[in-house]
Amino acid sequence: QVQLVESGGGLVQAGGSLRLSCAASGRTFSSSAMGWFRQAPGKEREFVSFIGWNGDNTIYADSLKGRFTISRDNVKNTVYLQMNSLKPEDTAVYYCARRGGGYRFDNVAGYDYWGRGTQVTVSS
Repeated sequence: QVQLVESGGGLVQAGGSLRLSCAASGRTFSSSAMGWFRQAPGKEREFVSFIGWNGDNTIYADSLKGRFTISRDNVKNTVYLQMNSLKPEDTAVYYCARRGGGYRFDNVAGYDYWGRGTQVTVSS
């Protein structure tokens, strides 16, 4: 069983920064690829970023490249999402998830364990 707990969300002004964390339990974390997704009110959950099991492979949604950075610490069993130059349209609940495979890395169906999410609100 894998449990994922996100933290670090909050209210920030446009142009500000936040660092999200996702703490994972379970012995499989260090061998698992992970992803971040987000869901704004009334919209579908969308892909944000992916990181391979050892951190060497990272992928971002095209619209977020250059502003967001994903990283991980396999000793601390934690994945991070550094978000800079935040915009009001980044407002959403942010979820981390463990990659289960079977679908593209940007498809929610390709992830088998999810956290409950952390709210990020960016004011204009």
